[in-house]
Amino acid sequence: MGEQRSLPVPDGLEGERLDAALARLFGFSRTRAAELIAAGDVLLDGSAPAKSDRVHAGAWLDVVIPAPPAAPVPVAEPVPGMRVLHEDDDIVVIDKPIGVAAHPTVGWTGPTVLGGLLGAGHRVATSGAAERQGIVHRLDANTTGAMVVAKSETAYSRLKRAFKERTVEKRYHALVQGHPDPLRGTVDAPIDRHPAGDGRFAVVAGGKPSITHYDTIEAFRAASLLDIRLETGRTHQIRVHMSAIRHPCVGDLAYGADPRLAARLGLTRQWLHAFSLGFEHPATGEWVSFTSDHPADLARALEIVRAES
Repeated sequence: MGEQRSLPVPDGLEGERLDAALARLFGFSRTRAAELIAAGDVLLDGSAPAKSDRVHAGAWLDVVIPAPPAAPVPVAEPVPGMRVLHEDDDIVVIDKPIGVAAHPTVGWTGPTVLGGLLGAGHRVATSGAAERQGIVHRLDANTTGAMVVAKSETAYSRLKRAFKERTVEKRYHALVQGHPDPLRGTVDAPIDRHPAGDGRFAVVAGGKPSITHYDTIEAFRAASLLDIRLETGRTHQIRVHMSAIRHPCVGDLAYGADPRLAARLGLTRQWLHAFSLGFEHPATGEWVSFTSDHPADLARALEIVRAES
């Protein structure tokens, strides 16, 4: 059961759309407000309204705010294809395969890095929320490559700080459409949730500062292989920034890639791979770095592009 709230519309919201008024009153997104209205959880002066209805000061609002879903817990089961690149008492560095999320989230029913490690008998740090134990950074479910997980509490706090203070070197390889001009450069553009509210992100004024450095490794007829260094680590950052400069990752249909090119290369996801990860070891303080080879689907697509050029 949710929480029942009843209150008059404040004077300051006179004439606002109902979805916008609810968002301001209760601090959730307009998309969430529209969902509650559509579900019949909002009454305006006793009747079921539309999200675009204008509200008047003093009108009576009855809102049922559903209880937040319980945080999902990791399912401990081995994940096929998830290799361990390095392990010691403090950290485990894995090579994350396609279709694996970092940790459980509401709505994700697929395998997770955390569940895979627990299922293979690895110990992970217990700091942080139960569903994210030991997770100090994430890769998108369909982005492959090197990822570190903390095993000790010390490693968890030190790595969290290293990622926050940007002392970790995160290098990616991305196959993007066309040829970026200049061949090497920096994209410095703020990122936040896409206004469409569909799970995508976008360059948005007032978003979180986001900086991506890129360098062209190899140029082909239809695409370019880039070496990318992330200074910040926003969700979908490389995908959003490459799309913003009109060179989306090949195969990244959500961010404007050409579906015909993706089909020709046999890609069912964005061509993006976390190629290497370097950081100060949380226990010894020495600089360590780990690399991950291109997985089969990306390697095959790259071969085709190279052969066609």
